[in-house]
Amino acid sequence: MLIYIAIAAAAIFLLYIFALAPGHATRAQKEIFVGRNFAHRGLYEEDQSIPENSLAAFERAAKAGYGMELDVQLSRDGQVVVFHDDTLNRVCGVDSRVDALDYAGLRELRLCGTEERIPLFTEVLKVVDGRTPLIVELKNGPRNRELCEKTLAILKEYHGDYCIESFQPFITAWFRFHAPGIMRGFLSQMPEVYLKGGLSKAAGALLGRSLFNFAARPDFIAHQIGKKTVSTRIAEALGAVKTAWTSHDESAEKEYDIVIFEYYRPKIRFKEAISRC
Repeated sequence: MLIYIAIAAAAIFLLYIFALAPGHATRAQKEIFVGRNFAHRGLYEEDQSIPENSLAAFERAAKAGYGMELDVQLSRDGQVVVFHDDTLNRVCGVDSRVDALDYAGLRELRLCGTEERIPLFTEVLKVVDGRTPLIVELKNGPRNRELCEKTLAILKEYHGDYCIESFQPFITAWFRFHAPGIMRGFLSQMPEVYLKGGLSKAAGALLGRSLFNFAARPDFIAHQIGKKTVSTRIAEALGAVKTAWTSHDESAEKEYDIVIFEYYRPKIRFKEAISRC
């Protein structure tokens, strides 16, 4: 009887490890990103005088030599735009979802009371022009497949360095199967944080414990700075590149391989990539 219990326990443990196992980016892919600081939504100002996800913020980050992280989603007419929130309230003062307006309507709005407008993804890539690497976050929404397809089509025409990430594991999984050569990541946080965002306890537990890795096989896990579940730490031990968001000082550089930062000016590189791969 004990031997059957032992076999069952071993099988469960192996399934658990299988579920957590990350992808494995190549050494060459990791060298581009590991040990580097990435400006969150571009190099924007805390008072939004240079607003987040604006062409001005991306130009500043590229000119300073930082990598940068940005967010993409769809307008109503299917344009890939660079904007973080689902709604326009906080940044544009308009009570509407981003995907409820055509791009012509979004283009009329201003970011945080400045003259900056919501840019197209293609406009951002033209500004960056391959000067620094990009982390492209695809936002979860009602048309995820369309967003994936259009984002990938745009990236295929871009000649700079980039990787992708998402809070939605099945977006990351889409890239695993349709563009396996692109380094991909999963954005994560503690289970209780998902609950505050309205997800069920079960969904929060699965997401916060990296148990969708079996589908996405992320090369890196971008985790909110602070506590992590044991499962996420195991996934990191199995090879997921440790990525931090969002850092407000240099302390994150001690624990993480990639740092997404805001509101300060860290070194461009904090450790050579080759020593962390």
